[in-house]
Amino acid sequence: MKLLVFAHVPPPLHGQSQMVQYLVEGLRADPALGIEVIHVDARLSEGLEDVGTARSGKLPRLLRFCAQAIRARWRHGVTTLYYVPSPPKRTPLYRDWVAMTLLRPWFRHLVYHWEAVGMGEWLATQARPWERWLSQRLLGGVSLSIVLAEANRADAERLNPRRIAVVSNGVADPCPDFAANLGLERAVRFARRQAEGGEVRVLFMALCVRDKGVFDAVEAVALANALGAKESRPLKFRLTVGGTFPTPELEREFHQLVRDRGMAGWVEHVGFLQGESKAAALRAADVFLFPTYYANEGQPLGVAEAMAYGLPVVTTRWRAIPEMLPAGSPGLVEPRQPAQAATALLTVVQTADGRQHRAEFERKFTLGEYLRGMAQAIRSLER
Repeated sequence: MKLLVFAHVPPPLHGQSQMVQYLVEGLRADPALGIEVIHVDARLSEGLEDVGTARSGKLPRLLRFCAQAIRARWRHGVTTLYYVPSPPKRTPLYRDWVAMTLLRPWFRHLVYHWEAVGMGEWLATQARPWERWLSQRLLGGVSLSIVLAEANRADAERLNPRRIAVVSNGVADPCPDFAANLGLERAVRFARRQAEGGEVRVLFMALCVRDKGVFDAVEAVALANALGAKESRPLKFRLTVGGTFPTPELEREFHQLVRDRGMAGWVEHVGFLQGESKAAALRAADVFLFPTYYANEGQPLGVAEAMAYGLPVVTTRWRAIPEMLPAGSPGLVEPRQPAQAATALLTVVQTADGRQHRAEFERKFTLGEYLRGMAQAIRSLER
């Protein structure tokens, strides 16, 4: 089967572009999956700050990519198109209208892969009536919609696809030696904390914006330190923040909060983490903290990567995130509730050594599982 992937790969690097890269490279590397990929790298944005914005050069570039896709369709005889719909914002939605108007007539099957969340709700509650009608007309009724979790079905259902498949994201295992090395080290750290208390290294890793939870992370760690000091075996939490701030003003506000909460020396901003620095931060951490309430949160790769490293996770009951964690996880809290996150930090570092989180990663979020699920869903169109 042939598949034309009309979506961009890094740069810029974010969850959606990373998953497209995994899909393109993974399907090409494994002929047994039965899909031949033709890729049009439809990159419209120059950087993260440019994603989802209106800019004069984007429309001509989109038109060129559409022409390239139509030529590839005839050159390679491909009849199935893969597309990642926009988050619930007008500018990228209008882009989808243009792309689908130009591309849909040439392909027998259209596959949507819903990486962002919230479009169904936005169309129902915030879109103007003519936007709702035009979206249904231009974007609705596709052959297959792939969503990341059961909680995300509403986005797909709003546009009446013929079929919906659920396929979780997956990542290449960054810690294949977990059982022989890091898992044993984490067990030793866990036993020491139970016996003696001591310092706990907390990692936040995401784009440093308010609704990803970076400010709530500071508040939660400050509150956890106040609670931890009252324990019979005192615990002291140290926060490492990995990621970039989109504006200097937001970064200044972050550092002011650190000073106001008396956390200078206990909170460190280390910037964007990748490669060895990212691996080192994940290995060194004792718990992953991600108190997000980001409107378009899908299935954050940072949580899956933390689980791969056997990190207990404290995060929010938000969108599909609860489906990611082991059943009964004590690390789930309500959004915008740093006091709950503080209590959860104390609980997970004294009750979870990360083995359950690693096992859940191996069961649901490996790259192989993702590619097999995607290939099976897409190849179902042959039937």
